[in-house]
Amino acid sequence: MTGLVERPGTAHVIADAAEALTVAARLADRFAAGAADRDAQRTLPRAELDELSASGLLAITVPREFGGAEVPTRTVVEVIRLLAAADPNIAQIPHSHLVYVNALRQNGTPELQRELFAEVLAGKRFGNAQSEAGTKHVQDYRTRLRAHADGGYVLDGVKHYSTGALFAHWIPALAKDDDDRIVVAYVPAGTAGVTVVDDWDGMGQRTTASGTVRLEGVRVPADRVVPHHLTFTGPQLYGARAQVLHAAIDAGIARGALTEAAEFVRTRSRPWFEAGVEHAQDDPLTIQKFGELEVTVRAAEALLSAAGQAIDEAHQNLTDDTAAAASIAVAVAKSAADRAALDVTNALFEVSGTRSALDSLNLHRHWRNARTHTLHDPVRWKLQHIGRYLLTGAPPPRHGVL
Repeated sequence: MTGLVERPGTAHVIADAAEALTVAARLADRFAAGAADRDAQRTLPRAELDELSASGLLAITVPREFGGAEVPTRTVVEVIRLLAAADPNIAQIPHSHLVYVNALRQNGTPELQRELFAEVLAGKRFGNAQSEAGTKHVQDYRTRLRAHADGGYVLDGVKHYSTGALFAHWIPALAKDDDDRIVVAYVPAGTAGVTVVDDWDGMGQRTTASGTVRLEGVRVPADRVVPHHLTFTGPQLYGARAQVLHAAIDAGIARGALTEAAEFVRTRSRPWFEAGVEHAQDDPLTIQKFGELEVTVRAAEALLSAAGQAIDEAHQNLTDDTAAAASIAVAVAKSAADRAALDVTNALFEVSGTRSALDSLNLHRHWRNARTHTLHDPVRWKLQHIGRYLLTGAPPPRHGVL
């Protein structure tokens, strides 16, 4: 399909951080109710995304000078965590939206910012045409934005794992220009030459529609191209802000799985006969395991909050040192959230018993979602940067994924 989507009406404009959290909690309750069925049937959350757009949550990072709430990063993190605890698919879809709103904040011209921030405030969604398959590594981009004689550009390439593109009104495309520099072209969905294919078949995060975007001779006006390479020429929080959202999704998965496991044990599990108790929730070994899991999840949540705070503090006084400290705080949070998501979703079956493995219950969606989403940006490399920073004070590299 082409990727052309209906343009929603004017969205609510959220005023501040407190309202953002209230709205996120309300929507999370609504989205949780259908999460298992959407996963089982692979029903794409179009209606839910329209509701998310209309709520104003997708515009909470728009700067105040352009009419947005410009809430702190720690608020954005908590919004995503709340949504992920309800349905991590819905939480992941706006990840790229928020990232490319930030890219626009970083290096967009005032004219482009004015145009596109107005779109975001009206409820329009940014997608993602970034990752590529078959290249040497994740930052080997073959998509090209070449200058055209009329002063504009022509965009060609194939993108994979394009979360959000199927539901997007704008598709920011990462490419290299004629000077081999990384740029972002903001392309309206439905533009001639843009094809969005719903071919995502991951075992988890099944309804993110993270499929393929084909870009074939796409014309791009010069004033819709952002010099993204400039982001990494000095101290930056772009990577930290992107990565902390991934950590929030993982922490949300962990909390959602633990909440459902506790409810299952309270209402549907049988105690092991050797425990000598009437109810599964009174089994001392089950109690012990839940206590351990709660500590794991709370630790991940606390580190996530601390990472958001570190980004906000660095934003107030951005230097090489504060940027490095924020990136390391995010790496720590991502490592803890990754571990929490995998540990809890695996232990869910241990504490819930044999019946929890029934396919009809779809409790395994939590593990599938965790295992799939934690493949983003391997923790083993984050641990390397954390350890090096601790031992030698060496700052992490400026490559956008820390």
